[in-house]
Amino acid sequence: MGLNLDRGRTALVLIDLQKGIVAFPAEPHTSDEVVAQAARLAETFRRISAPVFLVHVVRSLDGGDALRMPVDEPMPIRDVPSDFADIVPELGPQPGDLVIAKRQWGAFYGTDLDLQLRRRGVKTIVLGGISTNYGVESTARDAYERGY
Repeated sequence: MGLNLDRGRTALVLIDLQKGIVAFPAEPHTSDEVVAQAARLAETFRRISAPVFLVHVVRSLDGGDALRMPVDEPMPIRDVPSDFADIVPELGPQPGDLVIAKRQWGAFYGTDLDLQLRRRGVKTIVLGGISTNYGVESTARDAYERGY
């Protein structure tokens, strides 16, 4: 059974595939497996001239804008490597890709992702990424609420 998508109205949105996040252990698939599959998807979208969005989480050097969760034992604010936010080399970015910086779980909140998708006439998004229970899920819910 194939999936029929309108290539002129579909975009690929890849979430958190950056050096600082893929460095953490991942299950049930390794980070290398996830990155390899995402790279295959991105290449396919690029080949058919469909938009590719690479979303990465960034924060200021002092950590002042880091997400703080209301939990009993908050995660410590730690120094992050200077390349933490860099998109993994397997994904590029390539000419024509759009890179979106986010500071929350979802890729829509406080970014211009929605604006950029709408200006390109996108009605359907294909989502992928490494933090499926955080960034990808939050983005999927928000995308649905926005009509994608």
